Amino acid sequence: MIPADFTYHRPDDKAQALQLLGQVGDEGRVLAGGHSLIPMMKLRLAMPAHLVDVTRIAELKGITISGGQIEIGAMTTQHELIASDALAAACPIIREASEQIADPQVRYSGTIGGNVGGGDPGNDMPALMQCLDAAFVLESAGGVREVAARQFYQGPFTTALATGEMLTKLRFPAPPAGHGYAYKKLKRKIGDYATAAAAVILEMSGGKVQKASIALTNVGPTPLYAKDAADRITGTALEAADIDAAVAAAEAIASPADDTRGSADYRRKMTGVMVRRALEEAKARSGEAKSGGGVFGWLKG
Repeated sequence: MIPADFTYHRPDDKAQALQLLGQVGDEGRVLAGGHSLIPMMKLRLAMPAHLVDVTRIAELKGITISGGQIEIGAMTTQHELIASDALAAACPIIREASEQIADPQVRYSGTIGGNVGGGDPGNDMPALMQCLDAAFVLESAGGVREVAARQFYQGPFTTALATGEMLTKLRFPAPPAGHGYAYKKLKRKIGDYATAAAAVILEMSGGKVQKASIALTNVGPTPLYAKDAADRITGTALEAADIDAAVAAAEAIASPADDTRGSADYRRKMTGVMVRRALEEAKARSGEAKSGGGVFGWLKG
């Protein structure tokens, strides 16, 4: 289909973009990479009267790593995330997840802000940002506020973004050295949305999980932070029974729909499979596993 009529704006800087968004109100949408918004417009699921194109605003791009904190501009592309060796060293799960998004052509123009900002439950970065306990910086002509990724998503394509606001950057603490991580995604083919996917971050010490974070992609109306699943393994040695408990807790909160990727029951079961694989790989990648030998000691992250 062809999108409904709209007025196109291309501001030169962030201040001008925020002013425009304030003027057009709830009839405006930000255009970043366009890979989520344009298909919705073609299907008439989104019919903004004004598009504010922010693709040439340099101050919305870039990656900063300082003082144990990571900050990423919303207009930073997936390709730029993958290409950053500094980001891969500080938070390798970002590269791992980015490499599983769509295909190279999409990743050259698709942005992290567009991926997380539209509320699409099928996108990969929203769950990952929940796993990393990220905060989203939202700006308007009236000021700046931060919203935790775990509170940002309110329903399918519905977020905490207010009228006149724009997502400008993402912030999160860099995981500690030696942490374990994995993003496991089941999909029908390259470029597809996940049938089910799971992000895991582990911190281990003394043979036990000191801290864990688990989040799920495309198995509910929003990305899901699996707090109960993470709690089930915290303080454990992450043995088979511990992983079983986390898998059961993750499957319990998954509420996928029947679709062309499979039945709801199948996709719920695949949620558990992805969580199991991610936990096993995160444990194998932890600094303790690498230095301590044992069943996982021969694997490299």
